[in-house]
Amino acid sequence: MKSKLFWIAFMLMSTFCFAQDVEISGQVKEAVTGLPIPGVNVAVKNSTLGTTTDLDGNYTLTVPTGATVVFSYIGFENFEKVITNPENITVSLKESAKTLDEVVVIGYGSQRKKEVTGAVSTVSAATLEKLRPFKVEQALQGTVSGVNVTTQSGAPGAGLSIRIRGIGTNGTADPVAIIDGYQGELGLLNPADIETITVLKDAQAAIYGTLGANGIILVTTKKGRKNQKPQVSYNVYSGFQETTRKLPTLNATEYGALLNESYANGGQPLPYPNLSGLGKGTDWQNEVFGKSVPVINHDITVSGGSEKITYSVGASRLDQDGIVGGDKADFLRNTARMALGADITDKLKMNANVIFTQFDRRSLNENALGSVLFNALNVPAVLTPYDAETGQLTLVPATVGYGNEIINPLAQIENTYNNYNFKKLNGSFGLDYNVIKGLTVTGRIGFNSANSKSRTFAKQLDYGTGKIYNVTRSSVTQGAVNDNSYTFDLFAVYNKTFAENHNITATVGTTIYKEWGNGLYATGFDVPNNSWEFADIGLANGLSDAKTNSSYGYDERRISQFARVQYDYKGRYLLSGMIRRDASTKFGPNNRVGYFPSVTGGWIISDESFFGDSAKISLLKLRASYGTLGNDQIPNNGYLSLLGGEAVYVFDNAITQGTATGQVANPNLKWEEAQKFDVGLDMNMLNDKLTFVADYFIDTRKDLLIQRIPVSGIIGTNAPGASSPTANAGTVRNSGLELALGYKDNLSDNFSIDVNYNVTFINNEVTAVNNGTGFVPGGNFGLAETSSRMEIGKPMGYFYGYQMEGIFQNQAEIDAAPIQSGLGSTSVSPGDIRFKDVNGDGMITALDKTDIGNPIPNATMGFNLTLNYKSFDFTTYVFASLGNDMVRNYERTVPNGNRLNYVLDRWTGEGTSNSVPRVTTGATNNNVFSSYFVEDASYCRIQNVQLGYSIKPELIGSFFTRARIYVGVNNLYTFTKYMGYDPGASSGAPVGSGVDYGFYPVPRTYMVGANINF
Repeated sequence: MKSKLFWIAFMLMSTFCFAQDVEISGQVKEAVTGLPIPGVNVAVKNSTLGTTTDLDGNYTLTVPTGATVVFSYIGFENFEKVITNPENITVSLKESAKTLDEVVVIGYGSQRKKEVTGAVSTVSAATLEKLRPFKVEQALQGTVSGVNVTTQSGAPGAGLSIRIRGIGTNGTADPVAIIDGYQGELGLLNPADIETITVLKDAQAAIYGTLGANGIILVTTKKGRKNQKPQVSYNVYSGFQETTRKLPTLNATEYGALLNESYANGGQPLPYPNLSGLGKGTDWQNEVFGKSVPVINHDITVSGGSEKITYSVGASRLDQDGIVGGDKADFLRNTARMALGADITDKLKMNANVIFTQFDRRSLNENALGSVLFNALNVPAVLTPYDAETGQLTLVPATVGYGNEIINPLAQIENTYNNYNFKKLNGSFGLDYNVIKGLTVTGRIGFNSANSKSRTFAKQLDYGTGKIYNVTRSSVTQGAVNDNSYTFDLFAVYNKTFAENHNITATVGTTIYKEWGNGLYATGFDVPNNSWEFADIGLANGLSDAKTNSSYGYDERRISQFARVQYDYKGRYLLSGMIRRDASTKFGPNNRVGYFPSVTGGWIISDESFFGDSAKISLLKLRASYGTLGNDQIPNNGYLSLLGGEAVYVFDNAITQGTATGQVANPNLKWEEAQKFDVGLDMNMLNDKLTFVADYFIDTRKDLLIQRIPVSGIIGTNAPGASSPTANAGTVRNSGLELALGYKDNLSDNFSIDVNYNVTFINNEVTAVNNGTGFVPGGNFGLAETSSRMEIGKPMGYFYGYQMEGIFQNQAEIDAAPIQSGLGSTSVSPGDIRFKDVNGDGMITALDKTDIGNPIPNATMGFNLTLNYKSFDFTTYVFASLGNDMVRNYERTVPNGNRLNYVLDRWTGEGTSNSVPRVTTGATNNNVFSSYFVEDASYCRIQNVQLGYSIKPELIGSFFTRARIYVGVNNLYTFTKYMGYDPGASSGAPVGSGVDYGFYPVPRTYMVGANINF
């Protein structure tokens, strides 16, 4: 009996203990940022028992022992934990791999990613944090398929060129940036202020009408979050920069030997009969390129919100010196930003965003004949930078053999004086009013106001007789520019569901845009003391016989109306139609108004009943789009004839300089028109962990503006400063294929992976140039030759020159070959370049010029990888460009200039070389523009490598919500066969890009930084 009582008591006690409730508490944070998450659901699994986190992400909940508690929040993966004892649990929620419910901005609205029917790509704030770009545009390279970003220079603050799906125009080809709803400038933004970047690549951009032909980049800046206490985010990185490569120029001994051979072949005395004392000489690139050049960046953001108000306030500072010239070529940028949102009433909401940007920049002569790097490559190693006796900078000898533009690059840096100061205030203010259920009216005004000042001082100096950079009279040039614009949008969005399954979103609105501004430039001579400190027009009182000032003003306006209807049935069949009407003052009275319609559609096959519940494929969507878009990014007043010509008049028997009409007017000038077609496939697999996107596109751009259309000279087109009119006379077609593959998964509680790859294949072809000749020339090679063309049947800006067929090995080959006297030099010897007789007439003349290269890549691709293991994270980004050519134009073809070491493999006798010609001081045709100067500039670049460590919360105290430190390298290494500094550089000109004058290389940057939240 006692035994039975004992067991009954034991079972009762065990049951009581097992069913005992325990209290848990803690905080829920974002795994990436460490910021607390308010509103997280904390609930017992399979029970109604639960709570939510407060403003600080804190929670307290009493649960039964042994219960499973689930932490869940939209956009994040659920976290589960079995509770056995009372404890404090800090939970870090990771972003969900599921992407179907993400909201994508599409212009005047947004859509769930699953419902998007256009070719749209996004870049998140997390990606920007990993890349740490100096400029926002750099973050698009390799992360978005169909987008190619090229550097115009690696100098601090230099611009970049963005091309979406190829080059569609011979004019301005850059896409338009829309920042928080208003038209702005992407390159001025602080990357840390951006929440998302959305790229519209197809007819989806037709809602922007004349702005959309080159693509649209939508930028959403960071905002505060409701019901969140103030959070401070501070990011800092510091590092040093260096050049990624130096070109292998000849040392002093190699140079002396080559020059001796060149002079001997030209029948002249040897300049260096004794080579033994020359040694290696001066490495001018070592002298010019800085070492451990500093860069530092700080940015801080304070954000938060209550039930009705959100706010985000931030500031940043970037200070970067140049790897060439140091503080003579530096960049200092400061930004400040404020975003405010308020629910004024239950129906009326207000939002405001204001950004202030200020920067100072100094620059050097670059990317041109006579630039600093050009001189560093062409000044021979036998010369020294400083005079051994006086310590003064030396002069390059003023002889014909050195040319008239080659000077000491260190002297050039020392004598360069300029600064540029820029200030800009831009932002938007908007109101959203919920009229009735489903109907919201938005009114928004965006503005830009920029002022800049520039000053350049030309010091009186002498580089030697005949040098083009000699300054006989000091001068100072100052400029002041004022640019303004505003955008006013008024639109309504109506959402309605009919009969449960029919969903409609209708948008209708109007936009008014105005831009105006002015500029003033003036030059003063005889600067006091020949000094930068006194370089001011107010002090420079010298007079000039020529006009020394200029000014301009502009005032352009555009008014637009637009409408869009989006329909879906059961979220399965998707259809969208839109139209925009634009009227612009940039065009003549006969074509001032344009209409731009488009339609997009989609079919989510995976939602069909016949598809079933596939465990492997969670999304299978077909989509297509077609539409017409415009481009009004053309010069102002292009349809008018302005007083831009020169004229000489006689008044009172005296000759008087005046002005006359310039370009002949064309009142029929109209928009460039882009017809965009796209068909795409979206596929998500393995529970949305694996994603695949494919797009085939055709972009036909019609009515391109072609200058100098031939007309009768009787109307004065041959007068000084006058020219033939501009007309809509060109067409270009881009077609291609985009593929993107991504995999994102949390492989365990401690290890996650995110890997993405994209590739774009593009074919570019000019199909019409109706100017009487069928082509438009552009670009420069050497001193006077044209390098490129826009021509029917060819890629935009292809290289046009002579085709090299090898090297003449002996006199018999010369005698049997076509006559080359048509190239300029009648002297042809063994060792000279053999050119192809393209037209077969037995002579090499200008008629034998042909297609010798294409600056447009056949394919571009990007690869990025992110790994997270416990507290460590690793990221790398890679970009590749295949099939693009570049012209080697950084070597001055003068007898005494230095050369790259490839000339060591030159022709020195029969059979010695069939690729590099002989050297000689005599006249040859070897320096005419030919395929000899065109190289394959394909490359693969490791853009970014970063390793980070997040310090555990228990080690940093409760004051900090996140502390992460990292080390990284930007622009780590470039794999290429191209001999120049940067195979990815470009002038940005549609016709003439890819000609390398010695592009300033993008620096390699080693950095260490920290992300701290509290």
